Amino acid sequence: MPFTRVSVKHGTLPEAKKIIARCVHEAMVAAIGIPDDDFFQLISEYGPDDFHFDHHFLGVERSEDLMIVHITMRRGRSDAMKRALFGKIAENLNSKAGVRPQDVFIYLSENDYSDWSVGNGIMSMAITQQRSS
Repeated sequence: MPFTRVSVKHGTLPEAKKIIARCVHEAMVAAIGIPDDDFFQLISEYGPDDFHFDHHFLGVERSEDLMIVHITMRRGRSDAMKRALFGKIAENLNSKAGVRPQDVFIYLSENDYSDWSVGNGIMSMAITQQRSS
């Protein structure tokens, strides 16, 4: 049950935002095996005075078009799966949305099923347990 927030430069066109969202989601389906219908993303824009970053940190040459992808997901994926996820997101965004891989900054936050409610005020863990019984 990932929830993804993507921050893009102010002025990003609505159609580009849709493509970006699909690129990230398709990478999660391919790399970490989430179901295709597990699609929850919030895309927001930042202005020139809202986001300050180092253009050369760790030798990566970032432009003013830096994009942030923050994925909150259930704990338990291996480092190999995360590595594959990072690579697939950058690859998809480059090939389908024209985003330079150097301008894709990704970070993960992990938690447990008991930390989620996806609707009706019910803990998602309870919904998952009901489905499997």
